[in-house]
Amino acid sequence: MKGQFLRSKPLWISAAVVASLGAIGAVVLMWRPAIEPVERPRTFSSEQLQRGARVVEAGDCAVCHTRPGGQHLAGGLPLVTPFGTLYSTNITPDPQTGIGQWSLPAFERAMREGISRDGHFLYPAFPYVHYRRMTAEDIADAYAYLMSGPAVNSPPRENRMNFPMNIRPLVSFWNLLFLHAKPLTPMAQQSDAWNRGRYLVEGPGHCAGCHSPLNLIGAEKSGESLSGGVVDGWEAPSLLGTAHRANAWSNDQLVSYLRAEVVDGHGTAAGPMRPVSLGLAALPVGDAQAIAEYLLSLPANKAITETQDATANAGLSDQSTGALLFASACAGCHAAAAPMREIDGRPSLDRTSALQALHPRNFLKTVLEGIPATPGLPGPLMPPFAASLDNDQLAALATYLRRQARPDQPWTDLSATLEALRQETK
Repeated sequence: MKGQFLRSKPLWISAAVVASLGAIGAVVLMWRPAIEPVERPRTFSSEQLQRGARVVEAGDCAVCHTRPGGQHLAGGLPLVTPFGTLYSTNITPDPQTGIGQWSLPAFERAMREGISRDGHFLYPAFPYVHYRRMTAEDIADAYAYLMSGPAVNSPPRENRMNFPMNIRPLVSFWNLLFLHAKPLTPMAQQSDAWNRGRYLVEGPGHCAGCHSPLNLIGAEKSGESLSGGVVDGWEAPSLLGTAHRANAWSNDQLVSYLRAEVVDGHGTAAGPMRPVSLGLAALPVGDAQAIAEYLLSLPANKAITETQDATANAGLSDQSTGALLFASACAGCHAAAAPMREIDGRPSLDRTSALQALHPRNFLKTVLEGIPATPGLPGPLMPPFAASLDNDQLAALATYLRRQARPDQPWTDLSATLEALRQETK
């Protein structure tokens, strides 16, 4: 018996060594050193600041890092995820609550690796997976612009993440699985505009962050980039095959839509896309044109081609209620002879992307929530109808309008979608 123990002793020692090395490896994997604080740099050229402003706008930084009623880039916007609620951080150059003590290397590490200056892991709701594709020059220009702005003292709000996602070091394993992208290099066989569009879409614009389905741990599903997702209750439609679908986009239409204009045949950006399009409108028109050229070149993904088995006569119940609701609630702006059709180019509803879509979610969200005005900026305004129309009325209105837009493909999930949308806003 004693001899057997002696013979097995080396195995126990080996197992203990392996376990110890594994524990050390896990600790190393989940820990990053802090980068020394610096005094806020202030000497940047006007040319670099102009470039940085464009990069920050293209990256939609203000969309997430400015809460409603809050100060620009001071954070505090709640970001609801399947794993809990995050609050965006203060990225003004305040030394105590912002990034005023961050050096350029610290900023670049955050942008490429998702690691804060003090060494803690950032949640991938911050799209460093996409920002790591950016050039070093663009990251430096963005840093210069952010450091040149006014410092706002705005302490961070405490996140409300569910267990085990409230344990930040676990993000290191998420990074190990999904943080593999490299900076983009231009494709010589494509035009300069196409390469610029690809860079904006896949880099700073991080379009796939919203327009892709996610797996169970919040990463974009492999092989399904830009094939559509759901954000804040809105459907972020597939960006694949936009030039070849039934309600196809032209280059001019897509450029106008990206710049927050009303587009005949598609409507205007609403929901989470609204502030993105307003940001693109502030950039040179060449950027929207480049994005449009790139997106229109993308083929449809045959594996996720839109299909629907609804029968031709499904959902064709009494249309009179829907017609009456349209006449009373919508015709003032959207009827053929409505003055607003001439004033701001509002389209016929049956030609909008929301009514042409496979699913009714975006149309119903728009009717429920409306399109709010943006202070100081022109654009369409639509009142919300969540309080004035009940689910039966909304379903009747949607059925009536869908019948005009796609009589061969009626929506069959209106009641369930409306109930889900009402629950999401409680």
